[in-house]
Amino acid sequence: MSTVGAWAFTRQNFKVVVSGFIIAGVCAGCGSSGSTSAVSAASGAPVDGTVTLSYAASLVGAMTNVIAPAFLKSSGYRISGYPGGSVALANQIKEKLRQADLFLSAVPSVNSSLSGAANGNYVSWYSDLASSPLVIGYNPNSRFASQLNSGNWYKVMQEPGFLLGRTDPKLDPKGVLTDTLVNDEGAKVGDPSLFKQILGSVENTSQIFPEETLVGRLESGQLDAGFFYENEAKLAKIPFIQTGIPVGAAFTISILNNAKNVRGAVSFVNFLYSSHGQQLMKSVGLMPEKPSVHGTGVPAGVKF
Repeated sequence: MSTVGAWAFTRQNFKVVVSGFIIAGVCAGCGSSGSTSAVSAASGAPVDGTVTLSYAASLVGAMTNVIAPAFLKSSGYRISGYPGGSVALANQIKEKLRQADLFLSAVPSVNSSLSGAANGNYVSWYSDLASSPLVIGYNPNSRFASQLNSGNWYKVMQEPGFLLGRTDPKLDPKGVLTDTLVNDEGAKVGDPSLFKQILGSVENTSQIFPEETLVGRLESGQLDAGFFYENEAKLAKIPFIQTGIPVGAAFTISILNNAKNVRGAVSFVNFLYSSHGQQLMKSVGLMPEKPSVHGTGVPAGVKF
């Protein structure tokens, strides 16, 4: 197909639900800053030695600590990365507020907002890259830690004094997935009131925090538990439990049609799909997906 369609996405039992929310950008720093200069030809690396990447903020740790350094060592290309909410990043690209060579989204359907003439034709294809389930990360020093580990997490979260953290479903897809997970658990156990008992309401401000502060709040003891992607929890060394509900992120990658460094972007895509790249993603809690191209116009040299 020539354009990318929007849909509620299901892949290998991981569901991503998008319902018209706007995600705020996260201005977190990257290991390779946006001002990183290109590697000179004298160094033996490519002249156009910087690859610019707009990517889902939930991959900050994986990208800056593991993937970008390994890619630099392997190829000579540096990553100049900007993490943020997938929809916010797409909006910035479309509004020409940010230029990138690659777009890596946690929500597949966001690609459609950059597809077609009406949207600037920035994306004409994308490929499935990796997935990561939504898990419950908890503070090991919490008085509820042993109970969470014993099973029936949804009952423990209803205990008086339990402090739960999550992200805003109006701003972050993880917040949408959290709502979906709790609703699905309620249906599973036959308790339609579970959502209200655990989350209170969709916009319960006592539970909702910016994505970039959740780990710190949990580690400092301000929260007993929170909802994270497994790759985030693993990198932050946060103990976590699986929920038994198959909901999580589904990451995709695309080389943008206005990419300035196509050669470097192709190199990065090939690196991620190489055996080394696949092992690196596994090491940071990401489950590599078999390449599946949606759309047309993949640049020459891309090897899936």
